[in-house]
Amino acid sequence: MRIAIASDHAGFSYKTIIANWLVQQGFDVKDFGTDTDAPVDYPDFIYLAARAVAAGTCNRGIVLGGSGNGEAIAANKIKGVRCTLCWNEESARLARAHNDSNLLSLGARLIPADLAIKIVSVWIETPFEGGRHIARVHKLDALGDE
Repeated sequence: MRIAIASDHAGFSYKTIIANWLVQQGFDVKDFGTDTDAPVDYPDFIYLAARAVAAGTCNRGIVLGGSGNGEAIAANKIKGVRCTLCWNEESARLARAHNDSNLLSLGARLIPADLAIKIVSVWIETPFEGGRHIARVHKLDALGDE
């Protein structure tokens, strides 16, 4: 599985930690920046990761910022992206199982690094349940088509 990853300056250290963990787990990671903790505008980097997921060049993506809110908003501007902001393992499980989330947003200033890794692990390992959720996901994907 190829995973896109991107962050702003506030999420840079967690991005590095998570990317290294993903590589250790055998995942192919495509890093879209930023490459330092110097202040940047997060949409510039989040957009690239979200586009890679929407285009299918990456299977899923992870975006990080201080709270993760702006990053999720930016990613969700891209058609075909279902970015979910998760703050614990259960929110990550439900994001995948019920919403078929293909991008995960994390707030580096709001959760400890070890919890971030646990969230990523659950999010990656949880399959989409399908069933009654399929119609809802299709409706989400169709929003904005009018």
